[in-house]
Amino acid sequence: MTADDGVSRETTGLPDWLADQRPALEAFAALLADVGVTRGLIGPREVPRLWQRHLLNCAVVVDPDHAIVASKARVADVGSGAGLPGLVWAIVRPDLEVVLIEPLLRRSTFLTEAITSLGLEGRVSVRRDRAEDIARDPQWRGVDVVTARAVAPLDRLVGWTTPLLAAGGTLVALKGSSAQEEVTAAAPAAAAAGLVDVRVRELGAAYLEQPTTVITAIRRAAE
Repeated sequence: MTADDGVSRETTGLPDWLADQRPALEAFAALLADVGVTRGLIGPREVPRLWQRHLLNCAVVVDPDHAIVASKARVADVGSGAGLPGLVWAIVRPDLEVVLIEPLLRRSTFLTEAITSLGLEGRVSVRRDRAEDIARDPQWRGVDVVTARAVAPLDRLVGWTTPLLAAGGTLVALKGSSAQEEVTAAAPAAAAAGLVDVRVRELGAAYLEQPTTVITAIRRAAE
């Protein structure tokens, strides 16, 4: 089986709400399977499972029915890497404005090229910097949603991401099977960062072999 065979075969179970975005998702999948592999952004063994493990895994989080990411939200993806989940969210939700935060040159270059290749200029941008440094920028305008996937344990992640949020904004961390344990361990850090309503959710069970697990939390409004 070639990489293209793996990418195309997995497109058969897209949920109805993603039908219009299928061509763009396929274009991104092809980009990841080609340049993403040669530049070391994803491993070659990931190509046959790009859709289930990566693209759909990210896309289900912004399904409008879940009401996690509101219409026309401004989103920051911390440690965006290969654009997961930030570029996927930008593709499947054309209403979103997305900032991809990535400190490494090799990855930020790929992201910039991908934005152009996928025609996402104007509402998707790349910022080559660390989240904690961006938060100290006096010109930074807090976002509605900050997301991260496989970046760091929650107790560290909340310190990097919460300062990027506007008051009332939402942290959405894509996690694995230990999500509840991370929430418990990070409770003091989350409280200190001003996060409330911290919860674990499983999404996409209807069409994913393994549902996506996310931790969501709200930045408390200033009193």
